[in-house]
Amino acid sequence: MGSPNNRPTRIFSLHHHNTPPCTRSHQIGALLLVFSTFFLTRLFDHPFSTCPPSSLNHDHTSQNVVHFSDGGSLSWPQMGYGTHLSLKIYVYEEDEIDGLKELLRGREGKISADACVKGQWGTQVKIHRLLLQSRFRTRKKEEANLFFVPAYAKCVRMMGGLNDKEINHTYVKALSQMPYFRRSGGRDHIFVFPSGAGAHLFRSWATYINRSIILTPEGDRTDKKDTSSFNTWKDIIIPGNVEDGMTKRGAAMAQPLPLSKRKYLANYLGRAQGKVGRLKLIELAKQYPDKLECPELKFSGPEKFGRMEYFQHLRNAKFCVAPRGESSWTLRFYESFFVECVPVILSDQAEFPFQNVIDYTQISIKWPSTRIGLELLEYLESIPDDDVERMIAAGRQVRCLWVYAPELELCSAMQGIMWELQRKVRQFHQSAETFWLHNRTIVNRNMVEFSSWKPPMPLP
Repeated sequence: MGSPNNRPTRIFSLHHHNTPPCTRSHQIGALLLVFSTFFLTRLFDHPFSTCPPSSLNHDHTSQNVVHFSDGGSLSWPQMGYGTHLSLKIYVYEEDEIDGLKELLRGREGKISADACVKGQWGTQVKIHRLLLQSRFRTRKKEEANLFFVPAYAKCVRMMGGLNDKEINHTYVKALSQMPYFRRSGGRDHIFVFPSGAGAHLFRSWATYINRSIILTPEGDRTDKKDTSSFNTWKDIIIPGNVEDGMTKRGAAMAQPLPLSKRKYLANYLGRAQGKVGRLKLIELAKQYPDKLECPELKFSGPEKFGRMEYFQHLRNAKFCVAPRGESSWTLRFYESFFVECVPVILSDQAEFPFQNVIDYTQISIKWPSTRIGLELLEYLESIPDDDVERMIAAGRQVRCLWVYAPELELCSAMQGIMWELQRKVRQFHQSAETFWLHNRTIVNRNMVEFSSWKPPMPLP
């Protein structure tokens, strides 16, 4: 007979003790326990809903509240998010992983981050920089909840630093240097793809990072690809990169105009690019030039349309029309909030950020792209100015969530992204090439312990 210390612990007791009788007092006590438990559960399920705004703790590090710069606030739902941010994110260094430097600076290392931070794809740089300075950054891989893989691949490609084949090869090479990527199959690794191409910029994304967290403004590319790289359950839609000169509080390069001084009912500022919706808008503007402005944009030569001129035109209408272009997302949607015109979305597959906390019916209009014509103009014209003002005011409240600002700002795109990332954190990590033993040791298929995995490694 073995020692008592070696006997298996019983989960259920099978001893036959005499059970005391269940009296009326026991029944009453049981009911009281049920009611008190229900009451306390309801109380702790709603810790913020009964508090007036003045009693909120404005230390945003300890609550799930984002305070708007113009007053008011919103809170991320506690279900799946928690009550405060408690992330630990490891950011890979460019010299740490073979291949990252090329994805950041090109094959010759001559492309700078400052060159890549401009334009609508600048989020790839801004998110990287903000994470490097973040209080949620950890330098210890073993304590990280998530891992950020920096790459400016879109910019590097546009500036001739790498071609498509080189980008694909370099991503695969870099991933093979990451034991933690192999451990989880990439589930806890974050990638930014800031353009309409989404993760398709990495041609083999479906093989290597189809389980990873992708940050992108683009939710659909099925028009050109067999499948969309965006998965609504694991990926995060992020705001596009609005011109810094427009997002500075109180010092924007083009201030909004009063509704009474706006010349047009609506405008569309963009190129046709052979897209059906855009061509219809341009034709509609020719028929009704006093209602819809569609100037011919020139991006070179003496009549080049500068950024200042662009925003001065954009602010001169009540409604800013945002049709689909090469892809479903459009930067014009985000820009419209900073000149305070109501965005009219004419992109059926478009996805928008932070849908768990923003009701887009309050701040925008989405119209079927198949019904572009006089009917659209008549509908917009029928909307009372009071309703337009109400939508503009609601948009003014949430537009801080489109701004890639430091963590000191109580409301920013990064605050929203952090809350969404927190929802993705897993307690446990596994992949098809990860195994574990009775003593919690993680091993690979060859029974090598995780701490001894050496790159390059075959990827999951």
